[in-house]
Amino acid sequence: MSVFRRSPNHCLAALLLTLCAAPAAAHPVTVRSCDRLATYDRPPERAVSYDSNLTEMLLALDLSGRMAGYIGSRERVAAAVDLFPKAASLRQIQRQYPTRETLLEAGVDFYFAGWSYGMRAGGEVTPDTLGRLGIPVYELTESCVRIGRREKPTLDFLYRDLLNLGRIFGVEARAEALVAGYRERQAAVAAKVAGVSTRPTVFLYDNEGRVAGTAGAHAMPTALIEAAGGRNIADDVAGNWTRISWESVIERDPDAIVVLDHGAGGATRKLRYALSRSGLKDLRALKAGRVLVLSYDELTPGPRNLIALEKIAEFLHGDR
Repeated sequence: MSVFRRSPNHCLAALLLTLCAAPAAAHPVTVRSCDRLATYDRPPERAVSYDSNLTEMLLALDLSGRMAGYIGSRERVAAAVDLFPKAASLRQIQRQYPTRETLLEAGVDFYFAGWSYGMRAGGEVTPDTLGRLGIPVYELTESCVRIGRREKPTLDFLYRDLLNLGRIFGVEARAEALVAGYRERQAAVAAKVAGVSTRPTVFLYDNEGRVAGTAGAHAMPTALIEAAGGRNIADDVAGNWTRISWESVIERDPDAIVVLDHGAGGATRKLRYALSRSGLKDLRALKAGRVLVLSYDELTPGPRNLIALEKIAEFLHGDR
């Protein structure tokens, strides 16, 4: 019988290989998630994200192989392949808000969602209810306003989420490199709009109807408009996604309109409504054609926020 004995050098090489393959962030890790300090015992292997914008955050961190799937619009996630080809490999688990049974049946070991982004206060699926089932949750920072946090939104919300996800999944260096690139793009926009004498007023047009759906003081579009050298006409309205009267829109008569293109008929339906309504059709922005159409994933928190920032800055200050 022959016996193979490992040399000291062979053992050292094996040890170094093991260390290099280990996650960059040692677990357990603890991060702030809304009003909680949440601890994650191990990197997720069967994560689920809610909606296309949160799914794109995980794709931007190259985590498709660690996902059981996503919950939300199949069409929007399919459209993500233009930036993230691996989106095509993801499985839709459910279109609407999940039940606990749905997540358990899918073998989920991590849920990335937010308040009004896959969870409701007092609802069936929350960090508390899932935690009791052994499924840890990370909450989207922008959504924390829904449970009482009134922090002013900036692009740091996006960066915070990406860096926290990097720690949770053990890909911290990857997250830091991604955020560094985003910060460079934001700084380039800031340099272009520095010293503008006038900050154009902007109406974020989310939904039509009896009242206007828009983005309030704590929504990501407000942060994007401000970073692009403008001012949201609803920046004095509490909350993130909210409603104001059409009379208020008419009274404030914005310099420009950004239309959130989603839902049946999208931007075309919303603009047709505005042009058919007395008072609205006389807004200076509509008469001058000062309208920019952006997608759902550009205006909700996610990697496309940097694309939206660059587009809004060009739209408002293209002459610079």
